[in-house]
Amino acid sequence: MKAPTCLLLMSLILFSQSAAQAQAADNLAKAPTQDAANELFVAVGKSALIDITRPIQRIAVGLGDVAEATAVSPQEILVNGKTAGDTSLIVWEAGGGRQFYNVVVRPNPGIASDRLEGLRRELRSELPGQAIRVTSENGLVFLRGTVKDLTSSARANQIAATAGKVVNLLYVDVPASEPQILLKVRFASVDRSLEKQLGINIFSLGAANTIGSVTTQQFGAPSIANPTGGSATATLSNLLNIFLYRPDLNLGATLKALEAKGLLEVLAEPNVLAFNGKQASFLAGGEYPYPVVQGVTGGGTGAVTIQFKEFGVRLNFIPTVTPRNTIHLQVSPEVSALDFSSGITISGFTVPGLTVRRVRTDVELKEGQSFAIGGLLDNRETQTFNKIPFIGDVPILGKLFQSIDRTKQNTELIVIVTPEIVAPIPAGAPLPQVNYPVPFLDSNSNQAMENPGPSVTGAKPLPAAPPTMPVEKLIESMQPEQPLIIESGYGPSSGYTGGGGQSAGMSGAASNPAAPQ
Repeated sequence: MKAPTCLLLMSLILFSQSAAQAQAADNLAKAPTQDAANELFVAVGKSALIDITRPIQRIAVGLGDVAEATAVSPQEILVNGKTAGDTSLIVWEAGGGRQFYNVVVRPNPGIASDRLEGLRRELRSELPGQAIRVTSENGLVFLRGTVKDLTSSARANQIAATAGKVVNLLYVDVPASEPQILLKVRFASVDRSLEKQLGINIFSLGAANTIGSVTTQQFGAPSIANPTGGSATATLSNLLNIFLYRPDLNLGATLKALEAKGLLEVLAEPNVLAFNGKQASFLAGGEYPYPVVQGVTGGGTGAVTIQFKEFGVRLNFIPTVTPRNTIHLQVSPEVSALDFSSGITISGFTVPGLTVRRVRTDVELKEGQSFAIGGLLDNRETQTFNKIPFIGDVPILGKLFQSIDRTKQNTELIVIVTPEIVAPIPAGAPLPQVNYPVPFLDSNSNQAMENPGPSVTGAKPLPAAPPTMPVEKLIESMQPEQPLIIESGYGPSSGYTGGGGQSAGMSGAASNPAAPQ
């Protein structure tokens, strides 16, 4: 009984295992298909057909701009390439299975070739005679070749940008040097003045037992003093007056009869050379000190700082050559001089004023042409008439009790500018020299003050300019340079700082200005 029982048990175990394996196989057959990735390649503008073993429930494309998919039958999918790129396609089958596809859309060589050919036609039409090569790879457009200027490079870049992202590898012909412009400015000014003065002062030191004076007070009258127990005296304040005195009558008079003529002529001709589009400046003159009070708080006294202001013949201008082959000028010429008559006195020190003739304007003219950019005709007449009431109105005799001061002024000013395009003096040509009225002493040595030649130093000449260079290098070379900074020992921050504006501090400032750092 034991052996048959064992055989029965073994048969049951084998049967149960076979049944389990069959059930597992049947379940595997009915289970959904495992996710798997497939590669699908299609060109732009082309289509691909995918066959699916089971009916399709739905489909999805990751990037609809790259490719589109359409189920044309229960088991067929049509994939169309739209734009070069990568995306994914997922297919859901009946029964729960899924299929994954990596869709790679490649550029269509025919379409790319047609687009590049159209781009080349536009470049040949807009930029004739310029060798420009165009290639395309991975959606990038490469420009190679040589153009004549930066404008042509920019236009080629704009045209190529219609086909995709541009990589500009163009070379540009090195342009000729910019023109250099010499500006000639002429200041011509004439100031004339005429002054006539007439007046009389009568004084008595005891005539008819009377001490006193008669004056219109327009011109300084003698000062009369009458000390107790002494004789009267007269002190004259203006020795240029005509003085008359009768000792026997103790009667005198000072007569003011003066005619003065003044003439001031100014002729300044500054010439300055500038680069096209760059500013140039010129100053022939000096700087004068003036005090500035700083740090005044409440009722306290502030520190006095000495600052300096420029004066003289100044010229600032910016020339620009226009596409019309004219020269546009931003010009500001100026002539200034110290004027002590309009100055002020601080702690015993006189700070002068300035007489200024200045013009600021924009003009446009051709080379060699001239413009009178400023002019002034100024005529002035000033008359001051004083008299003593009643007695000054008496005919003939009343003239002795009247005074008159008449001043006439006439000013004529003209400012003329003339631009010229100039070239440098050739190497080895004689340089312009100033005509010195008195010759200098002979040189201590007969050697010229110059550096040794290349035979001694081994210096090599600069290499010739290249005919072309890359666009980015040319643009970099045309960037504006750093502005020139000129430091002066007499700038606003220099000078002497005294306390409270005292005369001792001012004297120290005048006699010992700060030296340049």
